Amino acid sequence: MTNDEIKELIRLVVDSGIAELELQRGEDRVRIRRTLERQEVAIPATMPAFTQSTVETGQSGAAQPPLAPQSNEHIVKSPIVGTFYESPKPGDAAFVKVGDVVEAGQVLCIIESMKLMNEIESEIAGTVVAKLMESGRPVEYGEALFAIRPR
Repeated sequence: MTNDEIKELIRLVVDSGIAELELQRGEDRVRIRRTLERQEVAIPATMPAFTQSTVETGQSGAAQPPLAPQSNEHIVKSPIVGTFYESPKPGDAAFVKVGDVVEAGQVLCIIESMKLMNEIESEIAGTVVAKLMESGRPVEYGEALFAIRPR
């Protein structure tokens, strides 16, 4: 089974709302499970722009919640369900940090899905203005990962 076929199965699970899907084709076997737990979030009427201090972890170690993007910022979203990692392996430097200039096709992070490491690349050239996910956290399909201001 190819990565594209697996991604399509994940989209099917997310879009249909089913809790689990198991498929076997020859020796290939895939099981996709998701939790249906939802969290409600109150959104203020007016929301300020992203800034490094409001998104990245402060000195206390507590992460600040992400804010709404400005209209000129491109949001990089997760193409799959999995676990977000900001570096190639624990202890290594992050692929990118806020303020870095990136090129289209440059690796921003890794999402581990079903024991496969999927490199997520920037779709545009620009400056990383916000990192919206903590390393090691689970991500859903379409969840915001980074905000990039185009050049």
